[in-house]
Amino acid sequence: MSLTHVDVRRGAYHDSVTLLQVSRTVAQVEGVEAAQVAMATELNVEVLTGMGFDIPDGAGPNDLVLAVRGADDAGVAAGLAAAEGALAARSTPSSGGFGDAPSPRTVGGALRAGAADLALISVPGRFATAEALDAIAAGASVMLFSDNVPVEDEILLKDAAADADVLVMGPDCGTAVIGGVALGFANVVEAGPIGMVAASGTGAQQLMCLLDAAGVGISHCLGVGGRDLTSAVGGRSTRQALAALAADPATTSVVVVSKPPDEEVLAELETYAAGLGLPVRWATLGAGRPDLTSALEAVLEAEGRDVPVWPSWVASDDPEPASVSGSLRGLFCGGTLADDAMLLAAESLGDIRSNIPLRDDLALGSDLRDDGHLVIDFGDDGLTQGRAHPMIDPSLRMERIAAEAADPTCGVLLLDLVLGHGAHADPAGELSDAIRAAKAVAGSEQQSTNGSGTARKLPVVVSVTGTEGDPQGFTATCETLAAAGASVFLSNRDATRHALSFLGSTR
Repeated sequence: MSLTHVDVRRGAYHDSVTLLQVSRTVAQVEGVEAAQVAMATELNVEVLTGMGFDIPDGAGPNDLVLAVRGADDAGVAAGLAAAEGALAARSTPSSGGFGDAPSPRTVGGALRAGAADLALISVPGRFATAEALDAIAAGASVMLFSDNVPVEDEILLKDAAADADVLVMGPDCGTAVIGGVALGFANVVEAGPIGMVAASGTGAQQLMCLLDAAGVGISHCLGVGGRDLTSAVGGRSTRQALAALAADPATTSVVVVSKPPDEEVLAELETYAAGLGLPVRWATLGAGRPDLTSALEAVLEAEGRDVPVWPSWVASDDPEPASVSGSLRGLFCGGTLADDAMLLAAESLGDIRSNIPLRDDLALGSDLRDDGHLVIDFGDDGLTQGRAHPMIDPSLRMERIAAEAADPTCGVLLLDLVLGHGAHADPAGELSDAIRAAKAVAGSEQQSTNGSGTARKLPVVVSVTGTEGDPQGFTATCETLAAAGASVFLSNRDATRHALSFLGSTR
C-alpha cells in the first residue's frame, strides 16, 4: 500500500521555476510514485489535492509544501531526501571573507555598484513595484517580467520612468531583444533594420520568427506589457519606445504588435507615430483588423520584400475538410496567439468561449469547461500564480489535452508551441507523446455516422513559433510533432485555418 507524507514549511519562499525543477528531480527517484514541491497558492493546493495529498488547513501562498507518495517508507524517505538535497543545491549561500564588502541586497544597490543601465525584475507581483521603483531611482530602465501587478502600480512606474528618462518594459513583459541580447522568452534571430514595439510577448515572437523565415532581421524588440495600449495605461511606454527606436540609427522602420488595443489609445499613437520621421506599421489585433501573419506580410510588401511560403507539415491521416463533427478546442500557452486564433475562428464559427474572451459574456467559468468552441490561454495571470509559465511547465495543458481527447464533443485540437531562450528545453518530446496518446484515445472510441459505428478521428494542429537558431531547433521540433500525427505550421494564421477546415458545422 502506498504511503504519503506532506510537510508544510511556513514562510519558506522559493520561486516556481526552482520548485518545478525540484519536483521533477524527486519524481524520478526510485520508489517515489508521485511528488510535488510547491508554494501553497490556491491553485497549487487544488493541484495537490487532485493528486491525492491532504494539505493542512492554514497553508498559504508564502508556505512551502513538500508532498511525496511512495511505494513504502523507503520510497517516501528517499523522495524527501532528494527534495532536501535539490532545495539546498539551488539555494544561494552567503559568501565573503573577513574584510570583504557585502554583496548588494537591493536592486538599486546592485545597479549603483556596477555599470548596468537595465534591470530585469522577476519577483512575485506584490513585491515587483518596490523593486522596479528602486531600479528607476538608480537611473536604470526596467524589464518587469512579473505579472499580477496592479494597473495603478503600472501607471505609477511608467510615470516615474518618464520623469527619469528611462523605460519600463512591462509589467508582464515576457519578451525583449535589445542590441541582439535576448531577455525573457526570446527567439534567436538575425540583426536587421526593423524595430519592434510589443504590447505582446508571443505575438512579438511570432512576428520575429516570420521575419526570420523571410530573411529579415530586427534591430530591437522593446516589450511594453500587455496592458500598455488599454485606456487605463494610455500607451505610456509605447510612446517612449517609439521615440527611442526613432532615434536609433540602426532602425529604419518599426512594427507595433499588440493584443486588441483600445481604439482611442491606438488612434492617439498613430497620430504620434506619424510625426516621428520613420515608417511605423501596425500589427494590432482586433475585429476587422489583419491577423498577425497577414499584418507581417503587409510589412514585407511595404519594405519591398518577397513574402515566402511559410513552412508547414500536413499530416497524411488528416480527415477530409468539413468532415469532423464537434467543436474547436484551442489550448494555448501564448495569450496573443490565442487572441489571433479566436479572432480568425470567430469569423466562421461565431462565439468562442475563453478565459480571455473577446467579449465579457463569453468568459468561461472557473472550471474552464464548455461543450462548444473554446480557446484557453494557459499563460493567463489567473493560471500562473505560484507556478511557472506553461512555456516552461506544460503540465496543466498536458492534462487538458488528455481530457479533450476523451471528450466526444471535441472535434479538433489547436495548439501552440513556442521555442527559444527561456522556454522548455525539449517541448516537442512531451507534446508529441501527448498528441499520440490523444489520437489513440480518440481512435479507440466509436461515433455514429448514418447508423454505423466508425472510429472517431481527432485532428491535431500545432502552431510552432521558432527559428532554426533556437536551442530546440525549429525543423527538428516540427518533424517530431509531425511524426506524432500532428499538422504543423510556422504561421499561427495558417494553423488556425487548417484546424477550421475540418469542422463541418460553421455558422
